[in-house]
Amino acid sequence: MKKAFLALLLAAAVTPALAQEKTFELKLSHWVPASHPLQKALEDWGSAVEKESGGTIKYKVFPAQQLGKAFDHYDMARDGIADVTYVNPGYQPGRFPVIGAGELPFLVSDAKGGSMSLDAWYRKYADKEMKDVKFCLGFIHSPSSFHSRTKKIVVPDDVKGMKVRPAHATMANFVTLLGGTNVQSSAPEVRDIIERGVADAVTFPWGSLVLFGIDKVTKFDMDAPLYVTTFAFVMNKDKYNQMSDRQKKAVDNNCNTEAAGRVGEPWGKFEDAGVEKIKAQSDREVYKLTPEQIALWKKAAEPLVKTWGESVRKNGVDPDAAMAELRASLTKYNALAQ
Repeated sequence: MKKAFLALLLAAAVTPALAQEKTFELKLSHWVPASHPLQKALEDWGSAVEKESGGTIKYKVFPAQQLGKAFDHYDMARDGIADVTYVNPGYQPGRFPVIGAGELPFLVSDAKGGSMSLDAWYRKYADKEMKDVKFCLGFIHSPSSFHSRTKKIVVPDDVKGMKVRPAHATMANFVTLLGGTNVQSSAPEVRDIIERGVADAVTFPWGSLVLFGIDKVTKFDMDAPLYVTTFAFVMNKDKYNQMSDRQKKAVDNNCNTEAAGRVGEPWGKFEDAGVEKIKAQSDREVYKLTPEQIALWKKAAEPLVKTWGESVRKNGVDPDAAMAELRASLTKYNALAQ
């Protein structure tokens, strides 16, 4: 009898608090196909927030650029076109220079550990660099490389004269440095520009190469951990600020370093599985680099570190300290490339 009475008292105390909370339905937007692992990652994120909010925060995922173009997703969150968006900071060169450190060649070795490393390191910089939004989490995909339609890219000199669609601003700088020409496009447009001969090659992760059908228009694949791409989930500030403390906590509990690992790990496994799918295709040439060839790539990439340092120094960031912090974070999470 006493237990039943206490349960009634507890229900009476909790119910009014829930009744006073406004119910939200968050629009979660991304720009890759619904078949991409990011779809489930956002569904899982929304489901976790909904559960922790007691059902007062609901969600709907909008894939494949339904709410806006890939390049616009940061501004879509800022302006409230969507409530939570998936952002590739490297799609807008010069706008988010600090997070670009994660994209420097031969730095990151693993998707899950790399995602947690990037997130833990970037949080203090996000408050300034992404101040228009609420930064939720940062993550990466698996180390990736060049895929070409016209010829094998084995040493840096092979890029000279080629038209390359780069993954982000850092790779775009690298292509320019090596004497190539950049062709800008979002991921969903890559197959078309290669098929039409607008681009000769692309830097792209392996699983997504198959998902976007780019394997149908390329032939040569460099099997080396050349680079990763940094990403972020960001949220509209006004929507977050309208929430109750309990609802904010439900969001915050899923906007942290552990959540970054939960997003990065399954996507990493998806991309890694693509290597074997590509190798199984009879009309392709997948090739590894020798230690001497890798040394040439690392040497060729050294100016990128300097360029990155100069760009962040303009924003009041000490590049040497920031890079040391990032390397320490990568070491902590066992994701520093050797």
